[in-house]
Amino acid sequence: MTLDTLRALAAEDRLADFGVFHSTEDDAPGPGTIVLLGPDEPGFWAHVTNAPEFADTRPDPLDRWSRRVISALADRLGGTALFPFGTPLHPFMTWALRSGRAWASPVQLLVHDRAGLMVSYRGAIHLGYRADLPSTTSDSPCRDCRSQPCLTACPVTALTSGGYDIAACHAWLDTGPACMSQGCEVRRACPVSRGYGRTDAQSAFHMERFHP
Repeated sequence: MTLDTLRALAAEDRLADFGVFHSTEDDAPGPGTIVLLGPDEPGFWAHVTNAPEFADTRPDPLDRWSRRVISALADRLGGTALFPFGTPLHPFMTWALRSGRAWASPVQLLVHDRAGLMVSYRGAIHLGYRADLPSTTSDSPCRDCRSQPCLTACPVTALTSGGYDIAACHAWLDTGPACMSQGCEVRRACPVSRGYGRTDAQSAFHMERFHP
């Protein structure tokens, strides 16, 4: 099985390879290869919201969809499915940095070479062998971003180079700003995010869960 096979199978459910790295004995899954999976945009949200998990009234439809789909994919590939939710809690932020395709942005959020500040991980698959890794020669997109609009996008300066003021953020969201229907203004300001194709409906879904 090659990584190309994994990518092709993941694409059937609008999931994309968001980074690959070799795991070691120190990682909970053990040595091998970990493939991080994220939404394949545009088109992910239209696909996933047609799934049965979104037709019932049970909570956490996106997490339940992710668990079902990625677990089935891992079984087909002889791997193990891993998730950034539930237990055990895996260090997806650390894994993202190790993949060479995500970095700390000027506002300390992760920024991804394809998704920008809209990066999210639906899960990962651990393969019990060391697959040939793709080259990751790109640098952080922030390196050539001269204007760095993320630093000034937040109306209440809750996200800055100095960190995250969560109280100020939630107080602002209480007023019902566009962040609730379109997503965080800082994330939307990122030039890479703007070209990613994530829908407002998906951002609103996540914001409602972040600030119910």
